[in-house]
Amino acid sequence: MIEKFNGIIYLIIFLVHFIAYAVYAFRCLFTTKKFVDKYGMGDGAAIMTRFFGSIFVGSVLMAIYVGFIRPAGLENTWAFFNLIFLQNAFAFIFAIWSHQKGNLGTNEKTSVEGIIAPGALTLLSAVLCYGLSDKIYI
Repeated sequence: MIEKFNGIIYLIIFLVHFIAYAVYAFRCLFTTKKFVDKYGMGDGAAIMTRFFGSIFVGSVLMAIYVGFIRPAGLENTWAFFNLIFLQNAFAFIFAIWSHQKGNLGTNEKTSVEGIIAPGALTLLSAVLCYGLSDKIYI
């Protein structure tokens, strides 16, 4: 299995990235009240928070499938990995924009986690796209 990921490093990056997705999915879907309260979003944000979490669930399920179940492994899965990268990159860009604008979606409970998490996920997904390019771009 390690050779499927071009070594242990990329397997670990893959796991860290999608475990982070799973954690956010769980927090958004199953501890929604605690999640929206932590960031001062209010109960009205619950539906969109769950929507956001459901997208993470789909990505985690696809990652499990392509990484561990799919007979062809990671071969020709460029669309999946590129989509993940683009989602992370745009989340990062708009998080920075939101913090700089500061007039919508920010309050006294707004933390830099909203920038750091998508920034780290963007970096991890970029490393995966590069490091697995010989497999995913077949």
